[in-house]
Amino acid sequence: MITITFDATWWVVLVFILDIVIRITAIIVVPRNRRPTAAMAWLLAIYFIPIIGVFLFLLIGNPRLPRKRRRKQERINDYIHDTSASLDFGTLRPHAPSWFTSLVTLNRNLGAMPLAGDNSAHLIPGYQESLDSMAAAIREAERFVHVEFYILQADAATDNFFRALEEAAARGVTVRVLLDHWANRGKPFYKRTLKRLTAMGAQWHLMLPVQPLRGKYQRPDLRNHRKLLVVDGRVAFTGSQNVTDSTYNLRKNIKRGLHWVDLMARIEGPVVASVNAVFLSDWYSETDEVLTDQIDLFDVRSGPGDLDCQIVPSGPGFEFQNNLKLFAGLLYAAQRKIIVVSPYFVPDEAMLLAITTACQRGIHVELFVSEEGDQAIVYHAQRSYYEALLRAGVKIWMYKKPFILHTKSLTIDDEVAIVGSSNMDMRSFGLNMEISMLVRGEEFVREMRAVEDMYRSLSRELTLEEWEKQPLRSTVLDNLARLTSALQ
Repeated sequence: MITITFDATWWVVLVFILDIVIRITAIIVVPRNRRPTAAMAWLLAIYFIPIIGVFLFLLIGNPRLPRKRRRKQERINDYIHDTSASLDFGTLRPHAPSWFTSLVTLNRNLGAMPLAGDNSAHLIPGYQESLDSMAAAIREAERFVHVEFYILQADAATDNFFRALEEAAARGVTVRVLLDHWANRGKPFYKRTLKRLTAMGAQWHLMLPVQPLRGKYQRPDLRNHRKLLVVDGRVAFTGSQNVTDSTYNLRKNIKRGLHWVDLMARIEGPVVASVNAVFLSDWYSETDEVLTDQIDLFDVRSGPGDLDCQIVPSGPGFEFQNNLKLFAGLLYAAQRKIIVVSPYFVPDEAMLLAITTACQRGIHVELFVSEEGDQAIVYHAQRSYYEALLRAGVKIWMYKKPFILHTKSLTIDDEVAIVGSSNMDMRSFGLNMEISMLVRGEEFVREMRAVEDMYRSLSRELTLEEWEKQPLRSTVLDNLARLTSALQ
């Protein structure tokens, strides 16, 4: 009888060699074309929890879309840039600051639409009011309705919206719908929503589907976070609100009594064509269907207002972080006042430096966040920045629970603002496809100030004295969450 024995020493040596190979490989692969903070977070994960760290890196370590999608986006950007270069987008307001013109050029070079004049844009801060306003616009549609939302659910709150779509489709209007796959799958009413879209005759597609058995796969947490509606190229809506009940119909939210507070803008004028161009781009990315044969990409129509507006799309399909560069540029340009509203405020070094530098320049800076969070890791990561912000002089307003302040906006001084879908966090800067609207015009900023005043009246101020009383366990948890937020 032959007895085979294994020397445990060799297993130890093999494991040791494998461990060294993984660590050396990680040092070579992980930091390449990655921000230092993100690279360090990944290296720490791989070094301290090798098996889990390597698995997570292979699963979500690539912050870019597949090459095929990136090439599509490049073709779209080139086509839009060339097509719109010689078009008249209305008359711009005179006496624009040089920094504003420079930022518009930056946006344009990074893939944004042209700056358009002669627009009107009005804010809708009421949750149900915005849903009903969009439904009213859909009921006036004659040619097409383009719907693109991160989350789209047919529920009691959105029934009027869906009935408007059904009525439009019944009278021969083309209804096209895009909704994010990962954000909607598994949600209440998901299958019912798709059935209702199919029954009305809408052309609908899932955005960034994670369906490996059908050959559709990319990093699962790369998401299309945009929210927009275009009717006939005449009127558009964009902002922070999804088409769903203010509780998102989730049991955990209903149990906690959570409701979302959002802000949408109703837009008319030449810039509507730019919003529609974003939809047509995403439609092409998902379907390979070029709708410009049916719809003029830049069907520019004069508007009733005098606002200068520029649409800035951003996301992993773009080479650079368009929204981050725009936000940072505005923070450095401010001369008197900066007000930021962001439910998820997890800035990278550039954004944090821009905000603290603004305070040191004597700028009045306010940040609106929620007192209560709906996503534990993001909530604690956000809290880890409060002390640095408070010490720099930022006034932090916490919107009182049980409401989640979901608005995403930035206003500087008295003339320039941004409203859209983009949070001021690393996810929105690098992983989410977003849409932001840059607006120049005192009348629009006055509307923003009124909304900010309302938010302030429903918030409480967080002071440094209060923050310093935080227990050690909270500080440790916040800092751990901050590390995980850099895993991009």
